[in-house]
Amino acid sequence: MTSTSVSPNGVDALILDYNGVLGLQPGTAMWTRLADLAEWPDRHLPSFQDAFWAPRNAYDAGELSDLAYWAKVLGHHPGPRWLRTLRDADTAMWTRTDPRVLDILYRARAAGLTMVLLSNAPAHLSNVLDATDWRRELMDDALYSARLGRCKPDPAAYEHALAATGIVDPARVLFVDDREDNCQAAAELGLRTLHYTGQPTDLEEQLLPAPVNNHCA
Repeated sequence: MTSTSVSPNGVDALILDYNGVLGLQPGTAMWTRLADLAEWPDRHLPSFQDAFWAPRNAYDAGELSDLAYWAKVLGHHPGPRWLRTLRDADTAMWTRTDPRVLDILYRARAAGLTMVLLSNAPAHLSNVLDATDWRRELMDDALYSARLGRCKPDPAAYEHALAATGIVDPARVLFVDDREDNCQAAAELGLRTLHYTGQPTDLEEQLLPAPVNNHCA
């Protein structure tokens, strides 16, 4: 006899972070390439990453255009062609996905689980992610900070995502993120949470029923 539950833990819907969960983190080679494209002095990666992240929250929230963001990173305005090169290389760093996580999500989707993506992402990256096969096939909706005008852990971001699931009771919705502060903010709103640390089995245990072994006497 098989269970008809969508998930083993009574979860009716999933709100999923992108980067660090489904999306793979960029490696050193990708960061180095972006720093080279930015013509960063002495190819000093730590200082480039500091400059990259300092205005990122405002960029993700849609408060800065591509030009305004890269002007803050570089300390001067890049020309149109250079700007496109930087934006496209930046976007490419965040579009690789973890096949192990994708497999789990496809199986959970086949079982009928509602899924909503909730990501801190700038406008161009949001558009690129929306065009992917997995986004169209897996997600009932996708909410991005640049479109919402606010980033996690702003409570309103979670409220928009919860509304998108169509589930009234937040205790029936699992929120998954690789940042503990984002999980804490979700928990304060009554959502179930999983602080994802790179172990797909943790996600699998939350979303998929354990295999049932039937033994004949």
